[in-house]
Amino acid sequence: MRKKDLSIAIVGATGAVGREMLRLLAKTKLPLRNVRLFASARSQGKLLSFRDKSITVEKLTKDAFQNVDFALFSAGSSRSKEFAPLAVKSGCIFIDNSSAWRMDPNVPLVVPEVNAQALANHNGIIANPNCSTIQMVLPLKALANHVVLQRVIVSTYQSASGAGQSGINELIQGSRDALDGKNVLNHTFPVPLAFDAIPHIGNFLADGYTTEEQKMLAETRKILSLPHLPVSATCVRIPILRSHLEAVTVDINQEVNIKSVRAWFDAFDGIVLKDKLQSAGYPTARDATNRSDTFIGRIRKDNSLPKTLHFWVVSDNLLKGAAYNAVQILEALNEQ
Repeated sequence: MRKKDLSIAIVGATGAVGREMLRLLAKTKLPLRNVRLFASARSQGKLLSFRDKSITVEKLTKDAFQNVDFALFSAGSSRSKEFAPLAVKSGCIFIDNSSAWRMDPNVPLVVPEVNAQALANHNGIIANPNCSTIQMVLPLKALANHVVLQRVIVSTYQSASGAGQSGINELIQGSRDALDGKNVLNHTFPVPLAFDAIPHIGNFLADGYTTEEQKMLAETRKILSLPHLPVSATCVRIPILRSHLEAVTVDINQEVNIKSVRAWFDAFDGIVLKDKLQSAGYPTARDATNRSDTFIGRIRKDNSLPKTLHFWVVSDNLLKGAAYNAVQILEALNEQ
């Protein structure tokens, strides 16, 4: 049932994702009674613009969710684990952008265009998937509606903003220092990112994969309800500020016409097809930045494996990869 006059909280409001959440809420048609902004003590008292007014950022406390209908949370896993149960106890529905609850069997992991039906069964917490997973499962679902997925291999090229505002700041400063001939320092990234590429996102696991790569495997299986789908990822950080890019290879159960594949992608909600055999006939990070869509291009069959497809996927990691997907979940829940 649609709720009237909603009270919404954004936790982590001063971060890169939190600011996008606030900007998107300013544009939503949801009936908003109140918007409250929370962050750490060092951000307490800051003013952020919302529509025609300014809102003061509050320090996050244990009673912050009293009389709040929905909380959009982007403040890290440890804080999520601490505050989600408190929010639910207060009667608030908690939409979490961290990895804290994604693989909990009792928590829906949702990309609305792919598995909105999962929202029917929640216990007050809904998880937003990893940014790199979100943009990949849209085309995978578009394919899975017509063929059987047999294996997925993906290489990601992820922007500095995937590491938050500190990642953005470090890349900008590092680029300036490199151009000035100064020593490039790193704190957010394992090595300096400016003018380089880092095949290391997250922590290394015993099998040689990283936690970011493992997330893509586990989350894709859960979202698509394909618990045994083989998925292998290599995640790379590259020196761009915003939007993630992915080269995806999919083995399917039958040969298909590429015209059909393009049509499946083009008809799928949230996907924009940009697939022409010409210069700039493919999506780039610039195309996706500040856009809520996921862009697909370079669609082709493998030249030696006729049941294998390759394509290129680009999306704004702060929007569809985080803030926009969370607001879509909020809007869908409000319609229930």
